[in-house]
Amino acid sequence: MSSSGHRQSLVWGLFALAAIGWAYWSTLVETAERWRTDPQYSHGWLVPLFSVYLLFRRRHLIPAGGLQPAWWGLGVVAAGVAARLAAVLLYQPWLDPGSLLLCLFGLACTLGGRAGVRWAWPAVLFLGFMIPLPYSFQFVLSGQLRAVATKASTYLLQTFGVPAIAEGNRILLSNTTVGVEEACSGLSMLVTFFALAVGFALLVRRHWVYLVAMVLAAAPIAVAANVLRITATGLLYEAEKNETARWVFHDLAGWLMMPLGVGLLTVLLLFMDRAVRPKAAVPRTR
Repeated sequence: MSSSGHRQSLVWGLFALAAIGWAYWSTLVETAERWRTDPQYSHGWLVPLFSVYLLFRRRHLIPAGGLQPAWWGLGVVAAGVAARLAAVLLYQPWLDPGSLLLCLFGLACTLGGRAGVRWAWPAVLFLGFMIPLPYSFQFVLSGQLRAVATKASTYLLQTFGVPAIAEGNRILLSNTTVGVEEACSGLSMLVTFFALAVGFALLVRRHWVYLVAMVLAAAPIAVAANVLRITATGLLYEAEKNETARWVFHDLAGWLMMPLGVGLLTVLLLFMDRAVRPKAAVPRTR
């Protein structure tokens, strides 16, 4: 493909992105407002930036002759449009931002064919982490996480010798009560750690078994981090350091969770590097 062909493809791509942005402007504004007001999705601001970085990092997958358009990609775009219509007709708001991902994937298929798919699919897939979960699913998952966090934190506090009793989603201590509210369920950590684990997996060059293990480890890491936060808060309350406990629970823990997740994923990767070694070649005997 000539340089003029490259420029033409770039112009068409930018035009198509502008058209999609215009069509989904209200959806993007609503999603950004959710990132701003809901702490469980505050990581959403970073997701598009990381997707753009993935496109840049994988630019070597673009053939030297340039991307070749494929009209079959319009079928994927049509599926995205149909999903958006279904979101309106069936009143399923979560389908609306999901249809945006289909349209973007269809755009990559249309402008780049198979090579475009190989180049763009991780970036489009990662954009899924910017979409808030459906409220019904979020409500059920949050309730389960609150129950697990309450019971596990109570057990850990008792292990440290603190007289703690779990009552619903509250932990009764000797002088106060620690409530595991919906905002403290650990759902924010779970979503963030899943995004972190998938991003980590897309960046490291390892066998697919490593990548699956890292993604599966996101859930227990998130639960463990939340349990440690609640337990530390309970220990501080029991030591009658109420102001410090509130600071740890609401402020410090939020800053420490991300480094903790990166550290635990790195430890897991190093452990698997040592545990999973390629088999040495066995010399043949005559």
